Parts: sequence; structure tokens; C-alpha cells
Amino acid sequence: MVAGGTAVGARDASFAHLVDPRRKWYNNKRIIILNAWIVLLLITSSTNGYDGSMMNGLQSLPQWESAFGYPTGGKLGLLNAIQNIGALAGYPFAPYMSDGIGRRRTVWFGATIMCIATAVQTASKSVGMFIGARFLIGFGLTFAANSAPMLVTEISYPTYRAPLTSMYNSLWYSGSIVAAWTTYGTFKINNTWAWRLPSLLQAVPSILQFALVLFAPESPRWLISKGREAEALQTLAYYHADGNDQDPLVQYEFEEIRAALQFDRTVASNVGWKSLIATPGNRKRMRIIVALAFFSQWSGNGLVSYYLTEVFDQIGITGPSTQLLINGILQIWNLGWAVFAALMVNRLGRRFLFLTSASLMTLFYMAQAICFSQYTQHKAPAAGHAVIGFIFLFYAAYDLAFTPLIVSYTVEILPYNLRAKGFNIFSFVISLALIFNQYVNPIALDALGWKYYLVYVFWLAFELVYLWFFLVETKNRTLEETAALFDGEEALQQIAHQAETHEVREKASLERESFVAVDASRA
Repeated sequence: MVAGGTAVGARDASFAHLVDPRRKWYNNKRIIILNAWIVLLLITSSTNGYDGSMMNGLQSLPQWESAFGYPTGGKLGLLNAIQNIGALAGYPFAPYMSDGIGRRRTVWFGATIMCIATAVQTASKSVGMFIGARFLIGFGLTFAANSAPMLVTEISYPTYRAPLTSMYNSLWYSGSIVAAWTTYGTFKINNTWAWRLPSLLQAVPSILQFALVLFAPESPRWLISKGREAEALQTLAYYHADGNDQDPLVQYEFEEIRAALQFDRTVASNVGWKSLIATPGNRKRMRIIVALAFFSQWSGNGLVSYYLTEVFDQIGITGPSTQLLINGILQIWNLGWAVFAALMVNRLGRRFLFLTSASLMTLFYMAQAICFSQYTQHKAPAAGHAVIGFIFLFYAAYDLAFTPLIVSYTVEILPYNLRAKGFNIFSFVISLALIFNQYVNPIALDALGWKYYLVYVFWLAFELVYLWFFLVETKNRTLEETAALFDGEEALQQIAHQAETHEVREKASLERESFVAVDASRA
């Protein structure tokens, strides 16, 4: 583990002794069912990934270009950015819906809007209609994407919470893969269905959520916050202990959630937007969250994610079929690395993964810049091919942390009463960074060529230094303990103490009942 001023030493999970070692994700029916519901929530990210890759693919389709007047410059930038502009329109409302009507219903509401929007997108007969549909996709996705990762982290079985929540953003690439290979497959369709079919398939995750998500379990934390404690206990018991509401793990989780919510309401006063910066702990959270959101889009990845065809054109790879093929292979590569990192998050820790990722990204982006400059100046084919190789290596480094961890880390360091609002700020910053990125990148790439890569090299070095000083390690803690880390040792001890006190009381009560039973039998 890399040392640092804000690192927190790892320790055994406080709930480890309460977990039944026989209860695994592959042999317990209730956990298998719970994880199936979680998969339904995880595919929210697939919709977003599908969109980015689809737009990359459509730009390589002559059928799409001719249908919309061969868009370039600002028009192309608007077609790429409009989804994030739609997301901006939804941000003022999403956290209030997530906290007000619940996580499930908010996901359902977002999925409903996206189903309508993709139907309009598929039927588009003009640029304006297509842009309007993509605006609605971004608007609906804001609601689903605000609630889905929070619900994942709030219902997961404790030992699987970090990997599953980290899997959320990793599955961005599952949608990206489907879109990349769909556009590759429809390339040979000699009519508008070459682009309409990929547009239609974008609705699949939303249709599944529209039909099923209201049957999924609601967040026990949301239920307790609304005074529905019996339902919360029942949910925890059903999925975490085969229905036994007296299971030690369930009782510990239940009491810790209640203690954390009470602490947020009274001691920390964590309510409202102002509270996001009202205390030292919350300012520390927001400093990290805003930085991660911005870094996730300004690490050089945006240049490849949305303008891969322009990068290819500049290094001499101009065939649409070749461009689509490389894009499809790249998405599979990305998914593999992101899933691997998500599964390693508890073993390696957040801090190690972030620092390793930032270090390697800086190295590989510098190598890209060198190869790009060599191709531009000397037109050496080997240098052009090397750029492609370093793009793959760069993304492997990016996927070690910035794909799996930015969502899961943001969600876990926020206390419940700030989780929806804080995560909304995270998403808002991402959209702002994306909109700026999508407008600036094509202009800067045209004007500066390979020299534009040097801007990102220096920026990546800055990211590494920032993460070294400010990122806090959070592995091997419950969700409530992780959030309390930022409020000081007193808050952490208070929440843990209340949960442990209840556990001691329960043990004492069981022992008394046992003694009474023994005395009665002797009598």
C-alpha cells in the first residue's frame, strides 16, 4: 500500500465475525435472487455506455451521415453533447425524487422516459428530431442513474457491496460493446436501418427496468428514513439471512443504519444542499467527489471515447470497417479490465488502484503523444499503429480505477442523508466536463494536432499528485462506517458503539433466556 497523508490503515471488517461463512453468492438462494435484482440495476450504466459507443459508430456509417447532412464541427459537437445537456435539465429534480418516492420508483420513472426517447430517436426523420430524442435520453437517464447505484450499495450483502457497486460503472462497457458490434454489423445495410436498428436496441435495458424494477427490494436505509423500520428489517432479513430477523448480522446492520441516520440528523445536521459544504467532513467529501468527477472525463479518455474516428483519420486509419472493428475490440478489452478491477477492490484497496491508474495513464498518454508526433511529422505507419497499441494500454490503466471506482467510491463516502444530493453533484460535474470536452476536443485536435496530447500529459501528472494527497482509503468497512470516516473518529466510534451495544444486549438477552430454560428444566 502506498503511504500518504490521508490514507487510513486497513483493518478487519467490523462485521466479519457476524457473517455466516456458509452463506455465499453461489450457494444461497436469497443472495442469488438479490444479486439478480442488482444486475437489473447495474444495466442502467449499460444505457449510457451504449450511447457513447453508438455515436462513435454512427459517425463511421455513411447511411447516418447522409441522413443528417454530414455533420461536422459545432453540429457534430451538439449531436454528441445534447445527451449531457438533457442530463443537466434533470439534475435539479433527481435527488428529490430518489429521497422522496424511493430508489425503485425513481429508476422506473427514468426508464419510462428513456423508452419513449429511444422510440423517437429510432423514428427520427430530421436532425432536430434526433437531437430532441437524445436530449430526452439524457433527461431520463439522470433519474435512473441517480438512484440505481445508491440502491445497489444499499441493498447488497455486506461482503459483496464494494465489488457489486464497483461493477456498476464497469458495465458501461457492456452497453458500449453491444453498440460497437451492432453498428459494425449494420454497416452493410444499405438504408436508414443501418442506424435505426442500433438506436432501437438502446431501449433494451430501459424496457427491462420498466417491466421489472418495481418488484425489486427497496433500500432499507430509505425505508428507515421514512419510519418504515419493520419493512426495512424484513428486507434485510429476507435477503441477508434467509428470513431470520434475529440473525446477528441483520441486527448489526439494522442498528448501525439507525444509528448513522440519527447521527446525520442530530450531530452532523446533514440535511439540505448547504450541508454539502457546512462541515469539515463534508467539504473533504466534496473536494474528492468533484475532483474524481472532473478527472474521470478529463484524463484524455474523452478524446478517444467520442472522437475515435477523428483520431484514426489523423493517424491514417480511414476505412470505416477497420475503424468499427478496432472500436469493437477496444470495448471488450475495457470491459475485461474494469470487471477485474471491480473484483479486486476489497483486496487491493481504493487508494492503491487510483494511484496505480493515474501513474500508468500518465506514462501511456506520453507514449501516445510521442508516437502521434512521429506519425504526423514522418508519416511512419509503425508510429500510427503504435498509437493504437498505446490507446489500448492507456484504457487498461484507466479501467483499473476510473471506470469501476468513481461511482462506488462517491456513493460509499456520502452519509445517507446527503447521498442523493452528493451523487447528483458528482453527476452534474461529469456532465459539465463532458459537454466542454465534446465541444473543445474536436476544435483543439484540428488546431493543435498531436500537441494537444501534451495538455493531457501534464494534466494527468497533476491528477496523480492530487490523488496522492487527498484520497482516503475506505476498504474493509461497512457503508455507515465508510461514510463516518470523514466526520472524525468520534462519529465513527459512536455509530459502531451503538450497533455493538445492541449486539451485546442481544447476546445478554439470549444468555438469560438460556439460563431460565436450564433452571426450569432442573426444577
